[in-house]
Amino acid sequence: MRKRDQYQRGRVVKSSCGRYWIGKYYDANGYDRSTSLGRVSKITKSKARELLADVVKTTNERAIVPSTSGPDITLKEFVNTVYFPFYRRKWKRVSNDPRIRSITRHIVSDLGDRPLRSLKRDELQDLLDLRKHMAYTFVDHLRWDMKQILDLAVAEGILPRNPVYSGEMLLFVPRECAPPRRPVMTFDEVRRAIAVLPLRERLIFKLGVLAGMRESEIFGLRRGRVHGDRVEVIERVFRRDIDTPKTKKSVRTVALSSDVQRDMKAWLESMPGGGDDWLFPSENPEMPISATNMMARNIKPLLRTEKVNLGWVGYRVMRRTHSSLMKAKGVDPKLVADQQGHTVDVNQNVYTQTSIDARLEAVETLASGLVN
Repeated sequence: MRKRDQYQRGRVVKSSCGRYWIGKYYDANGYDRSTSLGRVSKITKSKARELLADVVKTTNERAIVPSTSGPDITLKEFVNTVYFPFYRRKWKRVSNDPRIRSITRHIVSDLGDRPLRSLKRDELQDLLDLRKHMAYTFVDHLRWDMKQILDLAVAEGILPRNPVYSGEMLLFVPRECAPPRRPVMTFDEVRRAIAVLPLRERLIFKLGVLAGMRESEIFGLRRGRVHGDRVEVIERVFRRDIDTPKTKKSVRTVALSSDVQRDMKAWLESMPGGGDDWLFPSENPEMPISATNMMARNIKPLLRTEKVNLGWVGYRVMRRTHSSLMKAKGVDPKLVADQQGHTVDVNQNVYTQTSIDARLEAVETLASGLVN
């Protein structure tokens, strides 16, 4: 038997109402847990940390796992005692629970009692085939989760090789899975949307379309990080979780066009506040307004009107539109990738969509070269 190499400390935050200290930690299976530690008016944060330490200590002491060197360790044992504890240290807090749930429900539930050494490529593909009715991107994530689990088993010396990878991924997404749709707006559609949105909603829309920012970055902005023609992205807020940006490249300075600068100036003047205040505050001063609520209650109703007819637009559409329209204007892909905080490969192959008009022009250019 061995204990985990890393022990968690947990973290202490205030409740949404601001009256209680809440301790957040992971249980022995890697799931997020919360516990009330007392009223803010009664105990200090230091005392709350001491109380949480007692809770976490008990959890850590229970986190005794079997040796992974045994040849008969099951998939469930390996995932719960090795894979989750290791990768949980890498995953963002907001993605931790969804990842654990999907792997547990769709991989461990089917094959958890099987020894790792007994798993074959064909039956792992069969597991994916049974999910042919599900979204393409979800099944695609599952196949890479399988590869990652088996890669770690190889690293631990349990498997001699990975049965689903030999220089390239051997598993595939069933062809019945509907491929993802990645719609983008045209220049005219962007103009129509801007015309109907009031100042706050218009600024949020422009930060997505004209500045290419993620929704978590837009709502993670504080007033002190706005500097005229640019904003600093060093924090993000997603599903009420305040964290660092998605990737290292996401920490960046985002350029703002003069049009966005004008709306930003007008918004800052209409909502006075300090440098640490959220750019888009909610009624709770500790949190910005919810991105989901903003879209559902404030932006979508205006875009759904018969005059505008853009009810299908969301934050991801805004970001893809930025990349695609920049491409249409002939902007250097490296500049677009740096503005959006990802690699050129992702920018060109995931975010950028080409219009049929651009493709028609391209084939006409080719055809014109064949005409004598």
